[in-house]
Amino acid sequence: MTAVHFGAGNIGRGFIGLLLHQAGHDLVFIDVNAPLIAALNAADSYRVIEIGPGGGETTVTGFSAIDSAADRDAAVIAVASADIVTTAVGPTVLRFIAPLIADGLRARTADSPLVIMACENALQATDALRSEIDAALSDDQRALSRAIFANTAVDRIVPTADPADGLDVRVEPFCEWAIESGPFAGASPSIPGAHFVDELAPYIERKLFTVNTGHASTAYVGRLAGAATIHEAIGMPAVRDAVEAALRETSALLVARHGFDPVVQDAYRETALGRFANDALADPVQRVGRQPLRKLSRHERLIEPAADLAERGEHPTALVEVISAALQFVDVADDPESVELGEKLSSLTPEAFVADVTGVEPGHPLHAALVSRVADAQRAR
Repeated sequence: MTAVHFGAGNIGRGFIGLLLHQAGHDLVFIDVNAPLIAALNAADSYRVIEIGPGGGETTVTGFSAIDSAADRDAAVIAVASADIVTTAVGPTVLRFIAPLIADGLRARTADSPLVIMACENALQATDALRSEIDAALSDDQRALSRAIFANTAVDRIVPTADPADGLDVRVEPFCEWAIESGPFAGASPSIPGAHFVDELAPYIERKLFTVNTGHASTAYVGRLAGAATIHEAIGMPAVRDAVEAALRETSALLVARHGFDPVVQDAYRETALGRFANDALADPVQRVGRQPLRKLSRHERLIEPAADLAERGEHPTALVEVISAALQFVDVADDPESVELGEKLSSLTPEAFVADVTGVEPGHPLHAALVSRVADAQRAR
């Protein structure tokens, strides 16, 4: 069995690639980072090191790597002959790899369908990838029938790599990979480290609106409080109170939307807060807060739950405070989105900014609060 994974970075090697290796697959990493690809091809193994309470260590072997920028044909052949294709490249990169996967489907001769799963921090990422592949196959729709597309929800914190670790990856002990079972019609692939669920949306949103909302909230509020890392930030009582208040609001939404048992959701929230406190991760707030424009977009981790709560007649006061903190994540080194955020705050009216960045329209019950917070952020610059 062969699994092709797009994205040979820390998430690819330390989470999805690890679980595919443990499921017995030969791994082929595809990336455009030439030095990383060369290092993988020169190595026989790498380690995944779990840091923090309950951590262990696993050695990954049986992998190869392809630089798709230098040898696109080899990458297409790898996709065409694979059993599974997964991604961990970031939602905005999916459209760039879709044509390559489409060409792999054109060339596929195996009788069994290719399983394609986008493992990204975004809602329905596989659907988005399928749409891009469909567009690339506009002249050959039969090729699309050679694949099964399944959405997934993934969860593991992987901190910034230490260059001294080389290919080894340090990760938190906790991980979760949920995969929708419906597309497989009772014949789900064997991936012991993943679990298959009848309905994925509740799991995606539980993770996005608890772990991702909480992680980003800790970064944005913590940075304003002077914290350098996530564990330092969550250790500050004022920051923890702000984050926990925001997550109590999202927990109430998740219970209302999906019928989660409140006790179970409370435990899930507390587990997330405990993960943020793992000092072994030493995760910088500036890394976690990156890409603020995406995180402030309409259906992402901050605006979506706040907007839904407002539509239900609730007042998402704590989430609005976090959004206010996110608006101040500007001009951060090596993060083009934070620079663009500053430019938009300088050039747009509050109303235009809210429409352009958050997608919340006038008349929405959250609109006035967002306009007010954008105006505050502009005055503070």
